[in-house]
Amino acid sequence: MGAKKKKNKARYRLFLLIPVCFIMLVTVFATIGGYWVKISHKYEEKSQLEKEIIALKEEEEVLKVDVDRLQDPDYVARYAREKYMYSKEGEIILRLPEDDE
Repeated sequence: MGAKKKKNKARYRLFLLIPVCFIMLVTVFATIGGYWVKISHKYEEKSQLEKEIIALKEEEEVLKVDVDRLQDPDYVARYAREKYMYSKEGEIILRLPEDDE
């Protein structure tokens, strides 16, 4: 009878060990899957931020050109006349419609 008890005890341990191993595997795969999703989101965010950086650098270049232009008094005077319809003494401003073509 001793051999039969040992055999039953071994089966009992095996039946306990299989679910524990299964639970551990599921936990490991779930954790890895969670990290995989986070990494995927970070790559998407990185891609979007890189596009935003490119757009901001382009905007910076445009603004640098504007700053350089605004250092020129002739440009500032012409800009003020065009934008705000500011005229010199004795000057008449005529606004012409812009062509959409």
